Amino acid sequence: MRLADAHAAVRRIWTVELRPQAGGPALVCPWCTAPTSPLHAASARSAALAHLACHARADALPVYLRSCQCRLQGCVWHPRHRGCAGPVLLALTRDRSGRTWRLADTCAACAAATTHTAVVPETLLSRRPAASAPTRSQEHTDEPQRVREMLTYLASALGCVASPAARLLALQCALRANAHGCVRLPAGLLRSMRLHRRIEVWQELAQDGWLELSDPRAASLQARLLDDAVLDQAPGRNARRRAAHWALKPAPFTVAAAAHPADRLTALVLAAHTTTAGTTADMAVVARLCGHSPQQTQVLLDRLVAERTLSAWHLQRDTDEVRWQPVSPHLAVSGRSDTCAH
Repeated sequence: MRLADAHAAVRRIWTVELRPQAGGPALVCPWCTAPTSPLHAASARSAALAHLACHARADALPVYLRSCQCRLQGCVWHPRHRGCAGPVLLALTRDRSGRTWRLADTCAACAAATTHTAVVPETLLSRRPAASAPTRSQEHTDEPQRVREMLTYLASALGCVASPAARLLALQCALRANAHGCVRLPAGLLRSMRLHRRIEVWQELAQDGWLELSDPRAASLQARLLDDAVLDQAPGRNARRRAAHWALKPAPFTVAAAAHPADRLTALVLAAHTTTAGTTADMAVVARLCGHSPQQTQVLLDRLVAERTLSAWHLQRDTDEVRWQPVSPHLAVSGRSDTCAH
């Protein structure tokens, strides 16, 4: 039993609504009585997420006092599942229209079972850097975690309709942006991502109100992020840039340079969830970060086996956990003995 159960439950649920009105949408928060000025439509969603983050910072609570708010509400936010389990996290949920947003303490199991939900990384809510600089080995270990956290956030911030190419581009922009939200991606970097002269991918993010592109004809494309929630990240920019570089070649996976963006994104999601504790994750989590249904994600996993990025993968149907095995770099092409199991 969690230690928090011995204390009175503290309510940690915050909601905001983007209410349409003349002159621009208004941000309505039941916790705040002061009226807000009309927002620009392109930045309204970012303002809502930043507002929720301010409430979470102001109402910070020790981990041992936090409890699953979904459980306290009778688990009405999601279909029935095996029950509360895992650590208590901050989960961000939007309704289908994107007008109402909720940030709440939720256990890992409830967060995974709730649709239109992503776990908000603690690094997006912390204004203060770590007291001491991490060692080089710790930095390398943290790179997959930073990528995983940002992919989790983008799964909610971009919505389910964002293409894999747009998600890969947004990840690089979010990790490489400066404190003012400005980012410059040189042509060489875009070529390595197979996104050079793919202006339609930038336009997809611009039409979604996530960034503003300066000059699409320039050799090195520059943009300004409109998502305020990614501007206040910890740790510093150098550590984030290392994570962005790792995301281009996510060890231990070897992805063909000409691979489809959907394949590269799926391999990146698996690499970010590959830890010393094992190579496993909930299928619902992997599918959400890839922007596909679980059935489509299984097809992508089969393609990674065919492309020799994976040697095998297996879905445990009673727990909905997926396990995978990267191809060993020393394994001969003719010596593969593993097979994928569904």
